[in-house]
Amino acid sequence: MSESSTSPTGSLTATTISIAGHGDDRIEAYLARPEGETTRGGVVVIHHMPGYDRASKEITRRFAELGYDAICPNLYHRDAPGAAPDDAAAVGRANGGVPDERLVGDVAGAAAHLRSLSTSNGKVGTIGYCSGGRQSVLAACSTPVDAAVDCYGAFVTGVVPEGFPMKITTLVDKLPDLGAPLLGLFGAEDQYPSPEQVAELDQRLTDLGKEFEFHSYEGAGHAFFAVDRPSYNVPAANDGWERIETFFGRHLGS
Repeated sequence: MSESSTSPTGSLTATTISIAGHGDDRIEAYLARPEGETTRGGVVVIHHMPGYDRASKEITRRFAELGYDAICPNLYHRDAPGAAPDDAAAVGRANGGVPDERLVGDVAGAAAHLRSLSTSNGKVGTIGYCSGGRQSVLAACSTPVDAAVDCYGAFVTGVVPEGFPMKITTLVDKLPDLGAPLLGLFGAEDQYPSPEQVAELDQRLTDLGKEFEFHSYEGAGHAFFAVDRPSYNVPAANDGWERIETFFGRHLGS
């Protein structure tokens, strides 16, 4: 990413706002922006299954530090408004997870909010971790975005295990509609997605002629970006962040 895309002083603002999500429902979202009125791209951060938590907000602020307007919609807002992240995530799991149609509507609403800002250059990317990785791909297949990042999202391909508690399907039938370049970052020691599932996705996207790049890290398992978990893998996370910066810099501009 070019130096000019970042805030000159590193200063930013971050606040909780209300946006129009799926079905024009008002949902909570966390918005972080670099100071100044420089025209720039936007990033929708799709939080992981544990919810709209401190870690997700830290990631959102990191994108603002990198020079983007960034927003993280609270996907569990309807399930448990005002609840603590762990409690809201528990309710979300009990309900079978975030329905795909609702996810797409909420991400589209978050992207529309970013594009409405005076600093927007009109370009918006998505990024998601864990369940959010799959949802980032889903969004890129279902609503206009300019780039998407999948960080170890399970069940984009493969087979959902029998008895799996979440109401989820793979995205194989949606991949022909992928409308944006895709960056995939995976752990070679992960089970969901496994290296075999990543290879299947690679082959399907190749056959479809889609623009994508995948990187898998030896010795890294699931959630290797999570600084607050034992799964955190410093070399993999550092390299992954560099690739994300380069990828968004190329496709979202500044």
